[in-house]
Amino acid sequence: MTTSAQSHSETTSDQEPQQGPEIAICESRPGKSVFLEAGNTDGWISSDMTVDVIR
Repeated sequence: MTTSAQSHSETTSDQEPQQGPEIAICESRPGKSVFLEAGNTDGWISSDMTVDVIR
């Protein structure tokens, strides 16, 4: 994780949005999704139901 300092004169709108963690989604069997975070070998999330995110 990178960190940086921000001066009081800078506004948050002047900065690029922060990138979230890289996530991989695997289907272990039909209808069963497993979410993996890049570089995290200790944890994962499994779900029987997932939905598409529409922005």
